[in-house]
Amino acid sequence: MDAGCPRLPDTVLFEIFLYLDHADVLSVGLVCQQWRAVARDEFLWKELFYRYYRVSRDVPRHPGAVSWYDEFQRLYDTIPCVEVQALKEHNDQVLHLSFSHSGCLFASCSKDCTVKIWSNELDISLQHSSNMRPYNWSYTQFSQFNSDDSLLLVSGVFVGPHNSSSGEIAVISMENFTLLSRVRNKPYDVFGCWLNETNLISGNLHRIGRITSCSVLWLNNAFQGIESENVNVVKRLFKIQNLNASTIRTVMVADCSRYDSPDLLLDYEEQLAASSTCPVFDLGSDSEEEEAKPKLPLEPAVQELPDAGGVPAEHGLQQLFDDIMEGRVRPAMTETELETKVAELFVRNRTKPPEPNLLPTDSNSKTKYLIFTTGCLTYSPHQIGIKRILPHQMTTAGPVLGEERRSDEFFDSLDHVIDIHGHIIGMGLSPDHRYLYVNSRAWPRDCVISDPMQPPPIAEEIDLHVFDLKTMKEVKRALRAHRAYTPNEECFFIFLDVSRDFVASGAEDRHGYIWDRHYNICLAKLQHDNVVNSVAFSPVEQELLLTASDDTTIKVWRSPRAVRIRQARRPRPRKLLFSWLMNQKS
Repeated sequence: MDAGCPRLPDTVLFEIFLYLDHADVLSVGLVCQQWRAVARDEFLWKELFYRYYRVSRDVPRHPGAVSWYDEFQRLYDTIPCVEVQALKEHNDQVLHLSFSHSGCLFASCSKDCTVKIWSNELDISLQHSSNMRPYNWSYTQFSQFNSDDSLLLVSGVFVGPHNSSSGEIAVISMENFTLLSRVRNKPYDVFGCWLNETNLISGNLHRIGRITSCSVLWLNNAFQGIESENVNVVKRLFKIQNLNASTIRTVMVADCSRYDSPDLLLDYEEQLAASSTCPVFDLGSDSEEEEAKPKLPLEPAVQELPDAGGVPAEHGLQQLFDDIMEGRVRPAMTETELETKVAELFVRNRTKPPEPNLLPTDSNSKTKYLIFTTGCLTYSPHQIGIKRILPHQMTTAGPVLGEERRSDEFFDSLDHVIDIHGHIIGMGLSPDHRYLYVNSRAWPRDCVISDPMQPPPIAEEIDLHVFDLKTMKEVKRALRAHRAYTPNEECFFIFLDVSRDFVASGAEDRHGYIWDRHYNICLAKLQHDNVVNSVAFSPVEQELLLTASDDTTIKVWRSPRAVRIRQARRPRPRKLLFSWLMNQKS
C-alpha cells in the first residue's frame, strides 16, 4: 500500500472490502486505488462505523471527532485490550488498584495484607511493599493518593478484641514509605478518602437499636502523630441517622470546581427521551415544585400515623405509645416496625434541615460533595447520599467537634438522595468529577421489602448507571455486559474507573470490561482466571489499563497503537547481533 495511505490492520481492511463487496481485492494495485477512494469517503466510513460497532444511528458522532475515519481508528486502535505484562508479586486475591495523579506510580491492595507501590515505567516494576499484619490487619482493601502524590491513604480490615473486625486507615509517606498515622474506620467498607492534601475522611458507627444506628463522618489530619499535641487533628463533619439496618459506606469526594473541564456530550436526544429508572430526591429545595417530587420511601410494612405537622417529637412518641396501648394501630406492629417508627419520630425535630440550593451556580464554585452509599429500606446499600461540604468544614482547625448547630439539631440530613432500586456494588467519578458511574445489581421491578434483614434477590446482570452531578439526573441508559453471581449477604464491591473516553469495570465472570462513554458500547473483554475486583486507567494515558483479580495477578493492558510504539522504541535483535559481531572482529 502507498506510503501516503492511512494504515489500518488487515482485519479491518478485510471488513471494509467485504462491505464494499469487491471480488478482486487480491489485486494490490486495485486495493490501493480503492483504498484512496475509501479514505476520502466520509459517508462510507460513517456507514461502516455504525455497522461494525453496532451503534444506533440516532447517536451522533463524538463532538471532539474530526471525521468518521478518525472515530473508527480511535475505537479500533486506542482501546487498552492487549495484555503486555502480568504482575505476580501478590500471593493472595488482589482487591484494589489506584494510580497517582502523575501516573508515575500505582498502589495495589490484597488479601495477603500488603500494600505494594509500583513504578510505572516502560516495564512496570515493584518499588515498595508494606506489610500491615504487625498492626493487626486482616487484609488491605483500598488505597488513594492525595492530590500532590506525597501521601497514600490505605484502608484495611482491622482485627480487634475477641476477633471482632472493624476498619482502619493508614497514611503512608511517599517520600520514605514511613507510616505517619492510623485512624479507626467503622464499618470497614466506608473505605475512607481524601478531602484535600492533608485531611482525610473516616467513619464511625454507633448502634441505637437492633436495626437503628448513627453514622458519624470524621475529618482527620494526616499528621496526627506529629501535630496532636499542638493543634486539633480531628473534627466531626456529619452525624446521620440510619434506619432499617442501613449504614453509610463507600465515601468519596467530588470537586465541583472541575466541572468547567471539557467533557463528553452524554445527553443526546434518544437517551434523554428514555425516562430514568432511578429517581433523584432534592431534599433541600425551596421551590414550588417540591410537592410534585417523589419523597423518600418509608418502610411499606409500617402503617402511617396521622400527620403530626409541627408536633414535637416527644408528643409524637407519646401518641404512638397511647395508640399501641389502646389498640388503635392496626395491624399490630412487629418489633422491627416499631423501632423504625420510633426512630423516625425521634429525629423529626432533631435533624438539621438540608442545605438549600445544592447545585453549584457557576463553574468556579469551590463546592465539594461528599458522596456515599446508604439506604432506607434494608441493610444492602441501595441509595446514594450526597452532602455538601462547606468551606469552613474543610479543615480540622477550630473546636474539636465543630458544632455550630443548635442543641435540638442532633442529626444532619442529606441534601440529595439517588434511589438505585438495587444493590450498589461500585462507584467511580469521571476525571472532571461531573459524572458519577454506579455499578448495581437490580431488584425485581415490583418487589416489596417487609423485613429489612431480608432484602430482595438481586440480578446477575450488572447495570452501570451514569449520573450528572451538575444536574443530579441520570443521563444515560445503564451500560451492560458484565455479570456477578454472589447473593446479597455475600455481595462485595467491584471497583470501576473512568477515563476521558472510556469506562472500565471488573466482574465476577472472570473478565474486565471497557465501554465507550459516548457511544454506550462495550469495546473489549479482558480475561483473567478468576473474579476481576478492580480496574484502573492511567490518569495521563488512557491507553494503559490495569486489572486486579482473585487469581492473585495484576494484568497490564495497552492499546494496539501503544504496543506498536513500544516495540518501535525497543532495539531490534538484528542490530544488537550486528553490533556484537563487529565488536568481536575488532
